[in-house]
Amino acid sequence: MLLEASEIGFRYSKNQWVLRGVSVAIRSGEVVGLIGPSGCGKTTLGRILAGYERPHEGSVALDGKALPATGYHPVQLVFQHPEKAVNPRWRMRKTLAEGGGPDEQLLAALGIQEEWLSRWPNELSGGELQRFCVARALRPQTRFLIADEMTAMLDGITQAQIWHAVLDYARKQEMGVLVVSHEKSLINRLCTRVVDLTQFC
Repeated sequence: MLLEASEIGFRYSKNQWVLRGVSVAIRSGEVVGLIGPSGCGKTTLGRILAGYERPHEGSVALDGKALPATGYHPVQLVFQHPEKAVNPRWRMRKTLAEGGGPDEQLLAALGIQEEWLSRWPNELSGGELQRFCVARALRPQTRFLIADEMTAMLDGITQAQIWHAVLDYARKQEMGVLVVSHEKSLINRLCTRVVDLTQFC
């Protein structure tokens, strides 16, 4: 399976382009890094790939077809700030159910404890909450994961545990992963190929 963005252009105003002529391809089972300085459009490109934004130029296709507009999306995005990605009025069990229900083996790999399921988002730390966001995104229907600075705000131990669980799951499911980060050390450690947006800034 192939997720491909071709000649993507995106602007914030008539003359303020943040992306222009950007093409990225990710294959099933591949872990690709996306780097570039702040403001060069990394997050915007991730949102376009996941269907959160529509480009002003170019297109995104999954195996040559347009991304689905309804149903469970095959491209999932995990944001840097988990508190902005969950409903504060839902307990964590309901948040997981939004993605199709918990995978017990995955929850264990991510270090999610049973007692956390009955808590509200504001009763969890940032690291605990991000584990839920990752678990919600990783479903059998997910073919590609866009990880936008997913562990940037977390301590080293939590980062390592989350990435170990994600990459193990991706390998078993032959899922493609795009690692969006400004940390070259993380990119070099996790990815087999790197796309550098610097040339498009």
